[in-house]
Amino acid sequence: MKTILFFLCLLLVFNNACQNNKKMTDSQINTRVNNLINQMTLDEKLLMIGGYKEFSIMPIKRLGIPEMHMADGPIGVRNFGLSTAYPAGISLAATFNSELAKAYGQCIAKEAKAKNVQIMLGPALNIYRAPMCGRNFEYYGEDPFLTSRIAVNYINGMQGEGIIATAKHFACNNQEFDRNNVSSDLDERTLHEIYLPSFEASVKEAHVGAVMNSYNLVNGVHTSQSEYLLNTILKKEWDFKGFVMSDWGSTYNGLAAAKNGLDLEMPSSKFMNPDSLKKAINTGKLKIEVINDKIFRMLSTCMRFGLFDTISRQTPPIKDFSEINQVALQTALEGTVLLKNENNLLPLDKSKIKSIAVLGLNASPAVVGGGGSSAIDPYHSVSILEGIKKIAGKNIKVNFSGGPGEKVLPTFFQSNNFTTENDLPGLTGEYFANDNLEGKPNYTRVDRFINFSKPAQMAIGFNETNFSARWTGKLKIPQTGKYHIVVSGDDGYRLFINGKKVIDRWVEQGEYPSSLLIDLQANKENSIKLEYFQHGGGAAIRMSHELYKGDAALQAVNMAEQSDVTIVCIGFDSSVEGEGSDRPFSIPVEQINFIKQIHEVNKNVIIVLNAGGNAGIGTWIDDVGALLHAWYPGQDGGTAIAQLIFGLENPSGKLPISIEKRWEDAATFKSYYDNDKTKHVKYNEGIFLGYRHFDIKNIEPLYPFGYGLSYTTFEYSNLNISKNSLNNDGTVTITADIKNTGKITGKEIVQLYISELSSSVPRPLKELKSFIKISLQPGESKQISLCIDKMALSFYDIKMHNWKAEPGDYVISLGASSRDIRLKTTLKYK
Repeated sequence: MKTILFFLCLLLVFNNACQNNKKMTDSQINTRVNNLINQMTLDEKLLMIGGYKEFSIMPIKRLGIPEMHMADGPIGVRNFGLSTAYPAGISLAATFNSELAKAYGQCIAKEAKAKNVQIMLGPALNIYRAPMCGRNFEYYGEDPFLTSRIAVNYINGMQGEGIIATAKHFACNNQEFDRNNVSSDLDERTLHEIYLPSFEASVKEAHVGAVMNSYNLVNGVHTSQSEYLLNTILKKEWDFKGFVMSDWGSTYNGLAAAKNGLDLEMPSSKFMNPDSLKKAINTGKLKIEVINDKIFRMLSTCMRFGLFDTISRQTPPIKDFSEINQVALQTALEGTVLLKNENNLLPLDKSKIKSIAVLGLNASPAVVGGGGSSAIDPYHSVSILEGIKKIAGKNIKVNFSGGPGEKVLPTFFQSNNFTTENDLPGLTGEYFANDNLEGKPNYTRVDRFINFSKPAQMAIGFNETNFSARWTGKLKIPQTGKYHIVVSGDDGYRLFINGKKVIDRWVEQGEYPSSLLIDLQANKENSIKLEYFQHGGGAAIRMSHELYKGDAALQAVNMAEQSDVTIVCIGFDSSVEGEGSDRPFSIPVEQINFIKQIHEVNKNVIIVLNAGGNAGIGTWIDDVGALLHAWYPGQDGGTAIAQLIFGLENPSGKLPISIEKRWEDAATFKSYYDNDKTKHVKYNEGIFLGYRHFDIKNIEPLYPFGYGLSYTTFEYSNLNISKNSLNNDGTVTITADIKNTGKITGKEIVQLYISELSSSVPRPLKELKSFIKISLQPGESKQISLCIDKMALSFYDIKMHNWKAEPGDYVISLGASSRDIRLKTTLKYK
């Protein structure tokens, strides 16, 4: 008994010491981790560098190494039941609010701890290169400096709560189409100036604990086995101390990944495992020291965060969500951007309005976020319709109609009126192991329903990419009438009825719906042929029909005509915009026509847009009185939008992207897709992306980077600079007075841009290098202060393979957007 008591006392002392593990020195951590590594068998080491239970690091109980749990991010804690659904990353970027980004990271971390999660898979830091990228909504826009500032504060907030953040996707995951096979090809300067700064800042400033590689290749090499990206840049040049994990299924060669810098293959050890690596170690192709380094990085990072010990004392569930909910709401409020407000249509005056028509399928139910691994199932959600009704009160009549659209319940696709040529229920499906229906089908079967959402449901016996299918049969309906036929697919599809092509979307795309109305006679056989191809990424094809119930668009137009104000909620949702595929440039033509119809009967049209970027705004903006870009505003988006519309809050968001008038105006118009089908996307625009492109090409954007309206106005004056010259080690402080010249309280985002007057290399006409967000009462003036150093003047020199600032004159500009410069001064660099 005394022996047992003695060991219990020792255990208590050890646990108390662990409670203070955060105070351990680096030397103590290194010693402890090396001791553990020395006790591990080779099999244990090789198993640990592969994922465990899909979202964990493998435990070794005999050594006291606990299981470390991960959860999808970056906009909430996924995988473990209901959670807070925060506004999308691009909405957070649109706030230009560094402190809010920190609070955002803190709140996610608090929920992670309560769910026994130690590693969050976020933030997502890839640059917005074109509007169609399916994951743009997760990212922080087109500018590397803005992305860096949001990322650093997000990570500091999260890791300050003891949760490891994961900077992803390293690197150049700027498209989702065929992401496992496409190579992002770019030069060294473009890579360092545009696509790496946010990752570099995350490592050097925020000391992020983990980095996740991307699915794609960079310059012909998969990032999970890129010696240049993982070992040379990340671990050597940036001195990254944490560990590198693969994205789920983004490892393609175990030995190459192990040698070239990947530390942890997720979600399992499919390639980096004992079977594949033991022989390489025994033959000298792979050094055991490389494996030891991987283990060291994982364990020392987890120990640095105290996770060995906190994991055994789980944080109790959160009971008071008031702080968390407020951060989610505030992000939606500050991230929503007012792009147009003709004749001061907004804010609405409740005393002058008797009726409001709330229209569009995005009005209800709530559109919380985009799709894929960042999608959150929220504790609660508030739709725009609910938000408007609550603030409108009893004295304003609020009517709702979904209008035209293709949002249908899953049961819609369980049609029972299709038959094969032999009168079996369903259609005859022919499946081809190529993406163009060539040759004889690999197999044929009868499919009862055309309702497929995963590659594996169709690609049986061959690779789950680059395949095609054809379904044939008959459609015979029991009742004469007009029928609504819907086809939805990712990627291309075309439908033939009685030999005539009636739907044709034979293009690479994220899942996108098409429909038609057709008159059908009862008991008459109509021949059906549906063709489909899949070219990488996700795969989905659905088709069904129903008796037409009337013109929903006409009903909505009539409602708008009888209302004082119309709020039309349009855009995309998680079924169209999300991980694994790209979405169309523009909203569906049905929505565009709907806007025009509404505008013909009611000029007071307020548009609320859900999208991760531009959505063909230039084609319909003239039919709009006011436009709020709400991105994906999270669980309380409906509350935020309603408060902004009625003026309870003043819009303060600014665009983290440039919005082109048309797709042809964009920097990547000719270089976003691999049009030659070589699997190589050439970043021919180089460093001239976004506003840098519009400036250098002298093209007027529809809405410039940094743009956003307010219900008040601001005046800039008294620009001062602490000194007129700067040397290598110095800093310069720029001050100016900002005054609220309107009648209500508002927040202004002051943006500092720098231009080099004469350079030895081509440089952008201006680049964002600092910003600040301030709140001002009516008539109030404040002095803002911004600091810059040599790095703000620098470009990446490919001869030096490093950053360089050239002696000469630089223009410092303060503005309300990249195209609205208010004050300028000159600085000399010596």
